[in-house]
Amino acid sequence: MSTRPPENGSAPAPGQELDPAIVARLKRTADGLVPAVVQQYDTGEVLMLAWMDDEALRRTLTTRAATYWSRSRQEYWVKGATSGNVQRVVSAALDCDGDTLLIKVDQTGAACHTGDRTCFDGDPLPVAEEAP
Repeated sequence: MSTRPPENGSAPAPGQELDPAIVARLKRTADGLVPAVVQQYDTGEVLMLAWMDDEALRRTLTTRAATYWSRSRQEYWVKGATSGNVQRVVSAALDCDGDTLLIKVDQTGAACHTGDRTCFDGDPLPVAEEAP
């Protein structure tokens, strides 16, 4: 099963394409995706990691509703559309290499599909103690 987003699925109307300067900077996976680290804008809390393609990023930037590509469902999804746990986008940035997005949001409710505030509330991994 391919995780590649649709090539010509729901093409944006003329004038609503993703800025060509952003398109040129994005470094995508073989599946055409870019990881998006999602962070609470005012506390810095890391909420989740999701995936975007050009269209998901365009929708996110133009609507301020966090929109992602679901690799498991093979479709776009707007965070909170069914759960009510909405992410209102405050800012977006591309890292220096162009291969990761940082999406700062105002999160309403849980960010994780498990109902936790963040996807990183679960099992902490053991980290060695610092040497004296």
